[in-house]
Amino acid sequence: MQDWKNALGALLSDEDRQAIASETVAEVSRRDGTPKNRHRLRVSMERAGRGGKTVTIVRGFEGEDEELESLARFLKQRCGVGGSVKDGEIIIQGDLRTKVIDILRKEGYTNCK
Repeated sequence: MQDWKNALGALLSDEDRQAIASETVAEVSRRDGTPKNRHRLRVSMERAGRGGKTVTIVRGFEGEDEELESLARFLKQRCGVGGSVKDGEIIIQGDLRTKVIDILRKEGYTNCK
């Protein structure tokens, strides 16, 4: 496991290593997170372009991709259905608008419709 790190270290200059380290620190400092009540989440139902299948779309999440993935995983588990994340939107299978809004509000996302 350490071999590739040593090989990479031999290829990078000290300036490159410092740049990578500073980017990592910057990424961590951005993860202060937006408060849940500041997100303007909009929950809607779509059927178009999905072969007649109905899906629930959650839009308006402002945060890191990891946080979005985590929220999507949580919603899918609570609803007991599948889904995915695409282009900053959470896609939940089925028409579960009211259930998703209830779950989001219980989790502290007060600004959702």
